[in-house]
Amino acid sequence: MTLDAFLDRLEYREPVRPDLATLRGLHRAWRLRVPYENIDVQLGRPILLTPDALTDKFARRGRGGLCYEMDGALALLLRAAGFSVAIVESAVLRATRGEGQWGNHIALLVEIEGESWLADTGIGDAFLEPLPLREGTHWQGKLPYRMERLDAGTWRLHHHPGGTVASYDFRTEPRELAEFADRARIRPPDSPFARVLVAQHHRDGHELALRARTVTRSGPDGSQRRTLSTLDEFLETLGQEFRVPLDDIGSESLAALWAKTEQQHEAWLSIQRNIDEGTRDTLSPQP
Repeated sequence: MTLDAFLDRLEYREPVRPDLATLRGLHRAWRLRVPYENIDVQLGRPILLTPDALTDKFARRGRGGLCYEMDGALALLLRAAGFSVAIVESAVLRATRGEGQWGNHIALLVEIEGESWLADTGIGDAFLEPLPLREGTHWQGKLPYRMERLDAGTWRLHHHPGGTVASYDFRTEPRELAEFADRARIRPPDSPFARVLVAQHHRDGHELALRARTVTRSGPDGSQRRTLSTLDEFLETLGQEFRVPLDDIGSESLAALWAKTEQQHEAWLSIQRNIDEGTRDTLSPQP
């Protein structure tokens, strides 16, 4: 039942076997159908990582979520399909921000015929298909991703040059999703997730990103940015472009969310001005 529910959500109609072709197909389908978003955090709703909660939110209600939810739900799907999956602790931007980043992200290692593959849909603009756990540069279309071994049990993934994060590290030791429940549930008021509405989604060969009221569309032809000016435009963008099921959010909550983004938008504009002047974007959310 779990497998069928997820496959229906992804509109996946290919044969499902624990092989590389299926892993690639499911990972790509997830990236094309499931948005990364922090709406529940913005609305003060609980973030739960139990199998029942993840199956309900992703497979039945058609929602997206944060990295712990996205990769936790993907792990449920892959295990239901017969894959051997390990959840591993990750550290986004450890290369520049240090050891304190451990646990701010998770990823998946999938074993197929003696080789491990990195699966991860919890970065807003993650790779479309899993990457081999093998040192070197791995191309997906025109985008290069580089895998670097740091020590016997630690690796660093270098995102493509235009990615939202430069790199993240991960350990190969398996962990339990429940170990990250508090990290997912508790968000300090100064957390980037609490401060800015975020949604990201891959559509039609482009990466879409929503920050408060600013929508950015990036792809081979460059980037375009526009500002949402009305509640109706906001709702249409969430529902049509980011595939967020509006009925699951509720009309009153959506109106409250729109009102909340007004101050966030002003803060975001200030940050963009600082970026243009050469200062670091300190508010850009991590996965």
